[in-house]
Parts: sequence; structure tokens; C-alpha cells
Amino acid sequence: MNLILKAEDLSYSVLQKNEEKLILKNTSFELERNSVLGISGESGSGKTTLGKIIVGILKPTAGKISYYFSGNHKRVSPVQILFQNTGEIINPLRTIRSMIEAPSPEGIPPSRDKSPPKGETLEKLMKIVGIEKDLLNKRGYELSGGEQQRVALARVLAVKPELLILDEPFSAQDYESQENFLNLFLNLKKNLNITMICISHNLRIQRKLCDEIMIMYNGEIVEMNKSKELFENPMHQYTKFLLKAERYDLSYEEFGKW
Repeated sequence: MNLILKAEDLSYSVLQKNEEKLILKNTSFELERNSVLGISGESGSGKTTLGKIIVGILKPTAGKISYYFSGNHKRVSPVQILFQNTGEIINPLRTIRSMIEAPSPEGIPPSRDKSPPKGETLEKLMKIVGIEKDLLNKRGYELSGGEQQRVALARVLAVKPELLILDEPFSAQDYESQENFLNLFLNLKKNLNITMICISHNLRIQRKLCDEIMIMYNGEIVEMNKSKELFENPMHQYTKFLLKAERYDLSYEEFGKW
């Protein structure tokens, strides 16, 4: 097993009205390199909190994470996150070119360079995320929502992360847009040496994208299995509930159970 991450007994709590509220409870799992892990569960289940702990935005109250990165990462973190609210991340007044080139410690070599330094050229990065060349000189406010998300992704990929966390990348999108982004992430999975964690309510997409699925409820992992096995033979009652909800197959009594 070639691990990139191992989480052991992670917990996270906050103080609310002088009482401790436990958001994440004794969470342990392992993540294999070059795989895609899906994390699903209802709002408030702890999945986004877990993602923020992995990327280093939050520190766990208890437990630890061990990382096994292959490269030397001195100036930028090997773990990056693509947030859901990309419209708030994109600077409306900067050009797309400057936003994509800025995060890289070495800079992204222009496509016209005959002898570019080691790394992705801007042209190749544009192709990977599906950015048209004529967008590079536009400014942030001129982009559509989908274009903003692709630019934000290119900006993250520019620093060559080993682990990429996707926070609800398919929310507020129509079916066609979801399929377009699914194909984009499948392309990243196939062609880049990168491990991904996809946090999403959308089990239909998770089934197509992820090698393994983690189901969270009330701050805990209730089930984790290979994607095919989990969808074909779910073990926990909450997993079964989510899959029935996805198929619009819930009875009236089941709505209030969870």
C-alpha cells in the first residue's frame, strides 16, 4: 500500500455558549496515493471540517495526521483546496494570466518559451482545465461562474500539489455543467500524478469519480469502502438512506428517521 496520508483519531470541537460542541469524533482512515476519495454526508456531518483539517486551515483538537509526500515542498503546501465559493476567490480586477501565474514559486513558463523550465507550461495548464486562450487577458469580473471555477482550479494546479481537496465542486450546477466538470476531474485523475479528495453531496457523481467512498454522519465515519462495493452492497443504515434518497425512493416514514 502506497499511502499519501494517514489520519488517526482526529477530533475537532468548538465552544458554543460555554459548552463544548464536538464536530469531528475520533476519525481514522488511510488514503492511497493517486486515488480519489469521496466524502459524503448531510450538511453538518463534519466532512468540510475534516477537509479543512487535512489542508491545515484548522488544527484538530485531538489526534494526528501523517503525510507521506514524495517531493520537496519548501515554499508552497503540497495540499491544496478548491473551495466551493470560487467567485469570492477570483480577483475581479486582475487578468486571468496574472492570477494563474502568481501562485507558482517558479512562475509558469509562457508557451512561446523555446526552453521552458521544468514544469507545466501555461499552455498545457490551460488545456488541462479547459480554459480558452482568449480568456487569459480578460479580468475576473468578465468570467462566467464555470470559467471562474476553471481559473481557480488552474491557479491551484499551478503549484503542483500532491493532494487536491475539492469542496462541493458540483453544487449549484445544472446536469450538463456537472458532467463537464466530472470529465475534467477524471482527466486530472488519469493524466496528472495527483491524489484527490472530493467532498460532495452528489452521490451520482461520486460513484463515477471516486475509487473509495467515506460516508459521514454526526461527525463520525459510519461507512468507508471501495466505491463499487459501497454502492452495490451498503452496510450502514444511513448509507442505505442516502442511496435511497438519491433514487427518490424514500417512504414518508423514512424522511424523519435521520
